[in-house]
Amino acid sequence: MRVLVLGGTGEARDLAARLVDRGDDVVSSLAGRVSAPALPVGEVRTGGFGGVDGLAAYVDGSFDHVVDATHPFAARITDHAVRACQRVGVPLVRLQRPGWTRHPLASTFTWVDDVEGARVAAERLGVRPFLTTGRQQLETFAAWDDRYVLARVVDPPDWDVPASWEVLRARGPYPYASERDLLESRQVDVLLTKDSGGALTEAKLVAAHDLDVPVVVVRRPAVPEGVPVVESVDDVLEALGAKRA
Repeated sequence: MRVLVLGGTGEARDLAARLVDRGDDVVSSLAGRVSAPALPVGEVRTGGFGGVDGLAAYVDGSFDHVVDATHPFAARITDHAVRACQRVGVPLVRLQRPGWTRHPLASTFTWVDDVEGARVAAERLGVRPFLTTGRQQLETFAAWDDRYVLARVVDPPDWDVPASWEVLRARGPYPYASERDLLESRQVDVLLTKDSGGALTEAKLVAAHDLDVPVVVVRRPAVPEGVPVVESVDDVLEALGAKRA
């Protein structure tokens, strides 16, 4: 079986390793937006496809299955994958880690639909925010140029952040003790994040709860209708195996 894995997540790397181990021919595609990404085993390509047309042409006649294992907020590539696979008749499976809607603390979070909504909500809740919503949408908070803002990113922002901001470059996992220390040492009084799910960044939610710091969470974009969605690598292997049979 020849499988295209749209990756960039830990789940995508685990899936590529499992597929290679069982003898499948795998190509992992990375968007190339993160410097020095962790690379999966097997063949790797980096960069975009040129929209739906380019992805459809790349997949057509070359792959038996496509697995979209991109980040839960990579809505554009998910949309392109759905349309491209439908066009060329190649089965698509969406691998998406469980979100925090089922987290034990979920009812204590302030849920919003987008990053702009997170900004508005946070302004009601605190004055020393901790931004963990990602680098690409930091400019949504550019008006916060008169206050301390803690922002954590993997790669540096591509614009000049206000002088009052502190930008931390780090990559998870983030242990509970360090997250709690960070919140306390910076006197954070509101945490902003996305419903990315996963254990690598979950500790900040617990630390914030224990320190009575309110948490604002951006909901995930919906997956297009008609796409099988699974939550684990085992589920993907079962789905691919069933289709191959």
